[in-house]
Amino acid sequence: MMPTSDEIRQAADLLEAGELVAFPTETVYGLGGDAENPQAVAAIYAAKGRPADHPVIVHLAPGADPGYWSDMIGPAARALIDAFWPGPLTLILKRAPHIHPAVSGGQDSVGLRCPSHPVAQALLRAFRQGRGGVAAPSANRFGRISPTTAQHVRDEFDGLPGVKVHVLDGGATPVGIESTILDLSRGFPALLRPGHITPEQIAAVIGESPRMPHTDSDAPRASGTLKAHYAPRTPLFLFDAPALPAALSVRRPGERVAVAAFEATLATVRGGDILAVRLPAEPAALASALYALLRQLDAAGVSHILFERLPARPEWAAVDDRLQRAAAAFSAD
Repeated sequence: MMPTSDEIRQAADLLEAGELVAFPTETVYGLGGDAENPQAVAAIYAAKGRPADHPVIVHLAPGADPGYWSDMIGPAARALIDAFWPGPLTLILKRAPHIHPAVSGGQDSVGLRCPSHPVAQALLRAFRQGRGGVAAPSANRFGRISPTTAQHVRDEFDGLPGVKVHVLDGGATPVGIESTILDLSRGFPALLRPGHITPEQIAAVIGESPRMPHTDSDAPRASGTLKAHYAPRTPLFLFDAPALPAALSVRRPGERVAVAAFEATLATVRGGDILAVRLPAEPAALASALYALLRQLDAAGVSHILFERLPARPEWAAVDDRLQRAAAAFSAD
């Protein structure tokens, strides 16, 4: 599915007029506004219910000059841009003095990325002849499940008082979880959010492994890094496979629950009033399907969602990060 050139032009004109446009990237749908218009950025925050100190990511057209946004782009950033742009890698760099701090949550850094989705690229090329930047966090209410289809965006914002969002429909997003965020603003590489681009891929390009989040208490604030995030409204709990029978045994009579698990675990599920969903066995497939699945379960009328813990292996780290944050919204602490 691809919008027409007229629809792309209309969306670009709306951005230039300070309006909000939701559009697909290869990761999730973004809620876009002119990154150099503080009023447009404020409208993004207001529509999402997002705290003003939580930065957004600026999306650039292919071939756009990131040096306009940051005057401190070193060899590591250049190498990563050459290797992974367009693609799902966000770089945190020192913000150029003329860039308004609204996009950075008041910090002295700025997040930049160039998406690979053809609709996103067409929109970014049309917006100010490809020389502008579009601030675009995920197109959902703050802390909720990110959208991977245009209908998800409409479900979030249609009928919300005072909010007007034009939606470009580019079909379902293929990657399905948000971009990797790598901080280069402090003189060393630091992973702030895992994603499709792995630490190993980054190290292969720059010759240095990034510092990991659990060792980096002084990291700048970045999108999607709060402990509780990406959450459904229905309580979600993670379980280890051997603990599932005990978890199901404490249900109240007639209580309907959802169990999302791998095939071997689902084979042990017995009894009625259980909505059983088989999880894909491959990390990329689960990442692509995760948010749509959580939305489906959220609308299923169950009392809670039991979700099998993912394997503790590097290839599962990005999607596990999203699940851990979703479940944290319902943890006791």
